[in-house]
Amino acid sequence: MFFIYRMAPKEHKRKPATKKTNKTEDQTMSEPRHNMVAYLDPQGKITELKEITLWLREYRINKANTFSTPVYKSLIKEFWNSANLIEVDGNELIQGQVNQVNVDMINAPYSIPIMCTRGCLPWMKCTLDIFSGQINKAWLPMCYKFLLHVLFQCLSNRRAGYDMAGNDLVGFMVALVLNKPFSISKYIYANMKENLKRTGARTTGNKFWMYPRF
Repeated sequence: MFFIYRMAPKEHKRKPATKKTNKTEDQTMSEPRHNMVAYLDPQGKITELKEITLWLREYRINKANTFSTPVYKSLIKEFWNSANLIEVDGNELIQGQVNQVNVDMINAPYSIPIMCTRGCLPWMKCTLDIFSGQINKAWLPMCYKFLLHVLFQCLSNRRAGYDMAGNDLVGFMVALVLNKPFSISKYIYANMKENLKRTGARTTGNKFWMYPRF
């Protein structure tokens, strides 16, 4: 005589539903993934990135990418709550306060000619449309993809969406690759200025607390 034993069906436990909570103003205006410090593989263990990480460790933007400093949210909040974009003698100026001290940031031009960018991208083996307004980092070989990723995370104005790079960030990358003069501080200023313009009285939304490390 044979007995057939049937296993009882497993009960699938459902995960308890998580309550959607509204973000606080602090959470809305800041983003932990923004302005991160880059890990540049100092031991050279990642073979496919060994050359680009070595280059970044020895290049002029190493400190900007890797320097970690205490960030005080109260000071960041004070600056962006007080910051205004004004014009003085035909020049745009960001005026704000940090620790109750007035801070002025004066604009200065920076640019990489678009034809220089378009000439460099094929040399960097960019596989798709170099004439579009944006470049996807997936179109680049691994080393340049990593370089663009570092610029996204550490020096760009992004708090989300780290794939598509506009002409300004692509120009920044090309300037580094070709070792052309390029002022990072002016680039950061321009992004801060755009942040103030986007969230001014004529638009809606909160200011993004950009560049906490700087």
